[in-house]
Amino acid sequence: MYKQPFTTAPSDEHLVLAPRALESIELFAGAGGLALGFSSNDVRHRAVVEWNTHACNTIRHNKLHKVEPICHWPDVTEGDVKQFKYGAFEGVDLITGGPPCQPFSMGGKHGGFLDERDMFPQAIRAVREARPRAFVFENVQGLTRVAFADYFDYILLQLEFPSLTAKPQEQWGDHLARLRKWKSKPGTTSEYRVTFKLVNAANYGVPQKRMRVFFVGFRADQDKVWEAPAETHSSDALLLSQWASKEYWERHKVATRHRPAAPEGIEKKIRMLVDSDYGANVVAWKTVRDAIADLPDPERFPGKVQAHRFQPGARTYVGHTGSPMDEPAKALKAGDHGVPGGENMLRRVDGSVRYFTIRESARIQTFPDTFLFEGTWSEIMRQLGNAVPVRLASVIAESVCDLLRA
Repeated sequence: MYKQPFTTAPSDEHLVLAPRALESIELFAGAGGLALGFSSNDVRHRAVVEWNTHACNTIRHNKLHKVEPICHWPDVTEGDVKQFKYGAFEGVDLITGGPPCQPFSMGGKHGGFLDERDMFPQAIRAVREARPRAFVFENVQGLTRVAFADYFDYILLQLEFPSLTAKPQEQWGDHLARLRKWKSKPGTTSEYRVTFKLVNAANYGVPQKRMRVFFVGFRADQDKVWEAPAETHSSDALLLSQWASKEYWERHKVATRHRPAAPEGIEKKIRMLVDSDYGANVVAWKTVRDAIADLPDPERFPGKVQAHRFQPGARTYVGHTGSPMDEPAKALKAGDHGVPGGENMLRRVDGSVRYFTIRESARIQTFPDTFLFEGTWSEIMRQLGNAVPVRLASVIAESVCDLLRA
């Protein structure tokens, strides 16, 4: 059994114990956004698993160049998670990961449980075999669509009762019915206490409107139930900063003639906000300008910053007009065939557009500037489009790790 070390010599009055680092298995790691968020909360990864070669090379590249904290991670396991064995990890503190989201993405083919890329069965197998103290899984907003309601419930029930597995040749709908019946029996005890929450990354200080659903579960013997952390940022606070105090423009030294036109009806909106308790305990959403203002223009000053190279070819079309400079970015996308037109573009105040550079996209996903990426531009943008924003991951990780250490 692990014994916590003393931070000071024991005395007759009290003992001060140092909290131990938590240990985790990271599945579907991608470029490592979720894992980085947990590392920042003193979580040590015992295994990092990813099948995509480019993403694995990104993790290896950062480890080779001794980038913190990846240099302390174990060597990434490149391969199909279906082949991964959990025997050596039984009772680990955490299992985390983002099962591939394409089956449920609003912009994808909406295959859901019929899509061979659906990896939730493997996430559930990991919980069943490793029996972690807690788990955190992340996915796209599309999973919460009405069309997937039954499958969403199926995921929750499997996470709650991972040992109640499907029978050979049993269809998922029949398994769902059996799980529902089991849960409704008097005296049934959950194996895991599972909570889910749909969050907007912008509400936690990420310069991006990115909706994601988190599934968090604690093993029943831990006697803990997760609640999503309180939001810290808001659009209302941004409006006040831009159009009431004007602090936003002054901080960025944007002359009046270079500011966008004020939104229609903004005066009435500001009066309503000033007269009400709009949430003085939160701060303004972070915008694209907040994220990239200190970077040089990649067209005028190429090569000045690592991974900040201009990429030609950006254009607008219906529904794809780019991310305005003075709002959080639209959710960066990966796409089946490279980068789509609208979500990964910057729209300047004058209406012109260009693609975000890799470094700008990394800033929008809140990766540190020390982070290095491997692959072609389109491959790296795919890694970034699939990533969990590091700041959001850190906020969620803090709330989970505090419970585990309590």
